[in-house]
Amino acid sequence: MSVVKSELEPAFRPMLDSDIASVMAIEEEVYSHGWTEGIFHDCLRVHYSCWVMLQDEQIIGYGVISVAAGEAHILNIAVTPSMQGRGYGRQCMNFLLETARHHGADTVFLEVRPSNHSAFRLYDSLGFNQVGVRYDYYPAGASGREDAIILALPL
Repeated sequence: MSVVKSELEPAFRPMLDSDIASVMAIEEEVYSHGWTEGIFHDCLRVHYSCWVMLQDEQIIGYGVISVAAGEAHILNIAVTPSMQGRGYGRQCMNFLLETARHHGADTVFLEVRPSNHSAFRLYDSLGFNQVGVRYDYYPAGASGREDAIILALPL
């Protein structure tokens, strides 16, 4: 896939090692227990489908998916807080879903914290359904651990 852009939508391009500092700045703003630089480097090294979302040449979000054996797993997605609430998360998800289709996936899976209400609403509006729970999956600071709701979307 190549760069995708229109006048009204952000551009998407493959993530580069040189993007990781910008991606980490967003990751640290968005997630209390986010990924490390090493995890992003590893995802690039093993050729996961890693993308950055650009608006006016600036990275405003990113997504990482793995695709194998007809399944896609959305591993990470984020939009910088100053750009949230403008539909960029939906655009990024739609791009990742189209990428999954392009790579032959027939089902997409992801995990979400039950406390992440805005993400849960987005995934629900895109047609994802709950298929399971991973108990005590996420670190949750002083409160211990938080479950992950497993969602799936047939393509």
